[in-house]
Amino acid sequence: MRETLIREHRELDELFGRFLSAVTSGDLESSRRSIEDFDRELRRHTALEEERVLPVPTGHKLAPPEEEAGRERLFRELRVEHVQVREVSAMIVRLLGERGDLEGARALAGNLARRWDAHTTREERELFQDP
Repeated sequence: MRETLIREHRELDELFGRFLSAVTSGDLESSRRSIEDFDRELRRHTALEEERVLPVPTGHKLAPPEEEAGRERLFRELRVEHVQVREVSAMIVRLLGERGDLEGARALAGNLARRWDAHTTREERELFQDP
């Protein structure tokens, strides 16, 4: 599973790179298609991780419980990061699909890039580390 998920991170990086290239060049249609592709695969990928890798958090949904061990905190925080990355991606999808707003999408692209990179780096270092 570890290798599959890490491979999917790379595939998502490639999809996101296509979006960045399209939005930087000002191509609205390519930007829209590429972020929709990224968003769809991002949602599939994070759902897989949440179903098969990250245990259901204890406590109140994504809020921390009274007491939380290190691994439990990691799992909960990774779920929160999933929500955040999906939300920024969805915002870009809406900006391009509903409004054709390349400037707005361009403005959010850096935020999404930073969040996605930090999240995948953290997963690969802390969650998928070799035993």
